Amino acid sequence: MSEWLVIVGAGVVTFLTRASFIVFADPHKFPHGFRVALVFVPAAVLAAIVVPGLAMPHGSLELSTANPRLLAGAVAIAVAARVKNPLASIVAGMVALWGLQSLAA
Repeated sequence: MSEWLVIVGAGVVTFLTRASFIVFADPHKFPHGFRVALVFVPAAVLAAIVVPGLAMPHGSLELSTANPRLLAGAVAIAVAARVKNPLASIVAGMVALWGLQSLAA
């Protein structure tokens, strides 16, 4: 039972510390440079989540043409830059990944 109390307590403390920035902070009082930098946070977080899965699919760095995930990611990035449609980039990346994996098998 005490393990659950620790887990719930940690969750509550984490929630309250994160919510305090939203509830108590006035975003208009932030410095201009800070507000400009906040625009890039979602892209940085997405990159931090996606890039390790592309560059290190088996736990070690694989920056070569033998890595189908990295090549499919490059295809998805190219389509996203060209078409500006998230669904098109997802479909192109998945089709490229499946095609490269079938060629490797």
